[in-house]
Amino acid sequence: MPETRLVAFDLDDTLAPSKSPMDPRMSQILADLLDVVPVCIISGGQFAQFKMQAIDNLPKAGSAHLERLHLMPTCGTQYFRFENDAWEQVYAENLTEDEKSRALAAVEARAKELGFWESDTWGPILEDRGSQITFSALGQAAPVAAKQAWDPTGEKKNTLREAVAADIPDLEVRSGGSTSVDITRKGIDKAYGMKKLAELTGIPLDDMLFVGDRLDENGNDYPVKALGVRCEAVDGWEDTARFIEALIPQLRAAA
Repeated sequence: MPETRLVAFDLDDTLAPSKSPMDPRMSQILADLLDVVPVCIISGGQFAQFKMQAIDNLPKAGSAHLERLHLMPTCGTQYFRFENDAWEQVYAENLTEDEKSRALAAVEARAKELGFWESDTWGPILEDRGSQITFSALGQAAPVAAKQAWDPTGEKKNTLREAVAADIPDLEVRSGGSTSVDITRKGIDKAYGMKKLAELTGIPLDDMLFVGDRLDENGNDYPVKALGVRCEAVDGWEDTARFIEALIPQLRAAA
C-alpha cells in the first residue's frame, strides 16, 4: 500500500452540500485530518466559495492548520496558500478577454438553442471567474433539490458541453457541478491542478489520495482518476465523513 502524504478533495457534494457550508461534523473531521497530513481542496468554485463553504467553518483554525491546506479553485486553474497570516495566490491561468468573450457567447447561444436557458434562476447563469467561465443553469445559489431535479441523469449538461466544445475547440469545455459547464484554457482541468500540486509541494502523485463524487467518465473528477492518482469515490459529504473517520487512525498508525 503506497504511503498517503496528502489527501485531496472535491468540494461540492464531497465535503459539503452544493454551494453550502460544511456540516460541523465534517469541519471537525477535516481539522482532525489536517493534524495528520496536508489537505488540498480542488473544485470548480471561486476562492470566495471555498472560504464560505470550508475555511470559515474550520473549528479554531490557526495558522498551523491553514498552512497545511492547499486551495485550488476553478478546477486547479488557481492556487492559494496561507502565508504570513493571509491567503496568497500562487498562480492563476487566466483566460484572455478574447477567450472569455467567445466562451460566454458560445455557451449562451447553445443553451438557448437547446432550451436549457432558464428564466427563473437563483443568481446569474453565466460567471466570469477569471481563469474559468461557468454556466450554471439555475444560478449559483439555487437550492440543492432544484439542481438535482433539473438534470438528474446529466444528459442536459453533457449535450450542452458537446455542443459548446464544437464551437470553441481551442478551449477546454467540461461538465462541472450538478447543473454547470466549465470552460478553461485547453488542457487545464483537475489533472493539471494535481500535477501542479505535486510539482509545488514535492509530494509525488503516487503518495496522494483523491476523494470525489464525480469520478465517472463524464464527471469533472475523472481527469484525476485517469491521471492514475489513487481515488475514493463517495456519494455525498456523509459518505466522505465516514471514509475519513476510518482513514485518520490508519494514517496516524503509519506515521
